[in-house]
Amino acid sequence: MRHGWRWWLLAACLLIRPCLATCPAWDAPRATHELQALHDQLDRWNHAYRTDGRSPVDDAIYDQALARYESWRACFPGQAPPALAHLADATGPVRAPIAQTGLAKLPDAAAVQAWMHARGDRDLWAQPKADGVAVTLLYVDGELRQAVSRGDGLHGSDWTAQVAKIAAVAKHLAHAPPRVVLQGELVWRLPGHRQATEGGVRARADVAGALARDPFDAGAAAHIGLFVWDWPSGPADMRARLAGLQAMGFGASAALTQPVTSLAQVRRWRERWYRQALPFATDGTVLRQGRRPRGTAWQPAPPDWAVAWKYPPARALATVRAVDFRRGRRGRISVVLTLEPVVLDDRTVRRVSVGSLERWRKLDARPGDQVALSLAGLTIPRLDGVVWRTRERAAVTVPTEATRDGLDCWHPDAGCERQFLARLVWLGGRQGVRIDGIGETTWRALVDAGLLHGVLDWLSLTPAQLAAVPGIGAARGAKLSQAFAHARAAGFGSWLRALGMPPAGDAALPAWGVLVARDASAWEKQPGVGPAGAARLQAFFRHPEVGRLAARLHAAGIAGF
Repeated sequence: MRHGWRWWLLAACLLIRPCLATCPAWDAPRATHELQALHDQLDRWNHAYRTDGRSPVDDAIYDQALARYESWRACFPGQAPPALAHLADATGPVRAPIAQTGLAKLPDAAAVQAWMHARGDRDLWAQPKADGVAVTLLYVDGELRQAVSRGDGLHGSDWTAQVAKIAAVAKHLAHAPPRVVLQGELVWRLPGHRQATEGGVRARADVAGALARDPFDAGAAAHIGLFVWDWPSGPADMRARLAGLQAMGFGASAALTQPVTSLAQVRRWRERWYRQALPFATDGTVLRQGRRPRGTAWQPAPPDWAVAWKYPPARALATVRAVDFRRGRRGRISVVLTLEPVVLDDRTVRRVSVGSLERWRKLDARPGDQVALSLAGLTIPRLDGVVWRTRERAAVTVPTEATRDGLDCWHPDAGCERQFLARLVWLGGRQGVRIDGIGETTWRALVDAGLLHGVLDWLSLTPAQLAAVPGIGAARGAKLSQAFAHARAAGFGSWLRALGMPPAGDAALPAWGVLVARDASAWEKQPGVGPAGAARLQAFFRHPEVGRLAARLHAAGIAGF
């Protein structure tokens, strides 16, 4: 849940270290504009979440944006807007029977261990942190009398009518004391859900959205479950409380509260709940003291007897430093954002691909903007979108993406530097002749040294020439020379692909002279080559520059040419 409590913000900043980076280099008017813009964005998100039941952004992004706002306010106290009134529009007409406290979030294992040690490592319990919507339930004489939303912790909305339609919430309790107050989470039911591989899947938003709809949809009600995480009016002893929950029919919830005496045990439960199947989405682990004050003494603020240790954010907020437009070997432009380093699932991300120039134009991500990142396939940084934009838009020089046939920029002439470099990277890569130990940085060094004026000039470089290039030296120059010599033995098909031959399907690739003689109709008869492909292949093999390269490879003794 999102809370207005301020004292855990330092922990949040420690969790996303970039928020404690040096202050932005803004003058006073710029700082005023930027802080107000972020204040207004956070305020809109709060309003949508608290009053409309919507989550416009992922909770991880919200937490990081809030921490960044607080760090900016510390940087520019004279220009800072008032503190956000997080719960100003959250209150409802109904007073909760017992206050909803919320939880402080600990940033890492060291903080968890310190919290445990401060309590003597005794009578401590772990639970999965259900990713849903908090609710307080009141039962009188075994009958459900009231269901109240969290609201501002003391006052919330009356959800009794909606909750009465949720089959997972008992309407009558057997073996219950005369007055029972339970607190828990209304969750989206996800049988067999594995958080590590499936993530949050917007489960919380689905629950909040269903509860906000009028009338309450019976179909949605069937998808909502209940996880009871505390019995504020119950016995003082945790084991007695769990036994009571079991007797009242909440055995599934009670089974997810486990005793722990060490950080190692917490880690094991945390890992288990993260990777193994649970019936709902989770976003971390909760630690509780078994004995705590009676519920009547609770306040709407994080207590010291319960904390949350959230999972590493599946999404991260990053600041754009620069926009890099890269022209590929066929002339197409791709866009990469350079970012202020941010940690995402234990990976430090400094760059992220936008993709095409067209997508960048739609996003219009510029230096200073804040963007949301996630990991595609758990490894590759992915740009999810622009979270908010700077008020003062940075100027960006956008190159023109002209329609090209991919048969230009064979030399590093003006305007062709990036495309020529891309040709070299392609040629030496796994799709080409596989030159070991060379990448874009080394190719660039050879071009900058004036040694490469064409894509095959490396064939004649000597170890001495390579050794003289800054950053290469004698030892590496000798290895590169050997790698260049080894590349000569690559097969004819590899050389053709290295030069940029268009896809030829399953077409036969005899000697160079036969391929040059084929016209479009002859190419079209080859397996896997259609009309468009045939035209591209004919254009490639009859292009004058490609012919000159083939002649050079013939002179160098490369098989097939």
